[in-house]
Amino acid sequence: MMQGTMGIEIKNLSVGLPETMKYGEGKEMETGIRKKPVEKVFLSKERFDGDDVADLKHHGGPDRAVCIYPYEHYARWEKEFGKPLPTSAFGENVSVTNMLEDKVYIGNIYRLGEAVIQVTQGRVPCSTIDRYHDMTPLLKVMVKTGFTGYMCRVLEEGYVSTNSTINLIEQHPQKISVLYTNKVYFHEPQNIEGIQRILAVRELADEWRDKFEIRLHNLLAKFPSE
Repeated sequence: MMQGTMGIEIKNLSVGLPETMKYGEGKEMETGIRKKPVEKVFLSKERFDGDDVADLKHHGGPDRAVCIYPYEHYARWEKEFGKPLPTSAFGENVSVTNMLEDKVYIGNIYRLGEAVIQVTQGRVPCSTIDRYHDMTPLLKVMVKTGFTGYMCRVLEEGYVSTNSTINLIEQHPQKISVLYTNKVYFHEPQNIEGIQRILAVRELADEWRDKFEIRLHNLLAKFPSE
């Protein structure tokens, strides 16, 4: 697989449609987390061809058309939980090296194969991850560390393949990292300054903007002097 900016390398490209997954003691759920590797696939404004989500309320949509996960975290989780992880273990479409959450900024624009994508928000992991891998409390540790991966919108459609490169086209000038937004979103609900800094990024996903605006409104009502 070829490399892009600063040694960025696509380690895996995957898509998948929702299917029934068994977990626990005879329980079942519909989920799109079990994605399968593909060699080449078209990326539209909505999603990759052959890719979809089961929970439309919490997943999918134009602001979350592409899910990316840093490949470096795989080794950490496998060591911490003593269990190997499958390909696309976190339901991501693209696993990459050298695009960690602390170095990727909301609003960054990348060329991914023929397509152009823009980072919009951190990924909000859900309990499906624990159920899929039977690795509780993986979900809690992902949230605690902020190593959740992130979502992107599609600015230009096009084909992506396993030998495509990822190149940074434009770094967002405000430099609000995915890790910082995760920190404020998950762990600092009363950080007014942090919320204001994040909301100043116009490219933030609409859903996160709505949530941060509601949070800020409530905080300013509670602490009017801030």
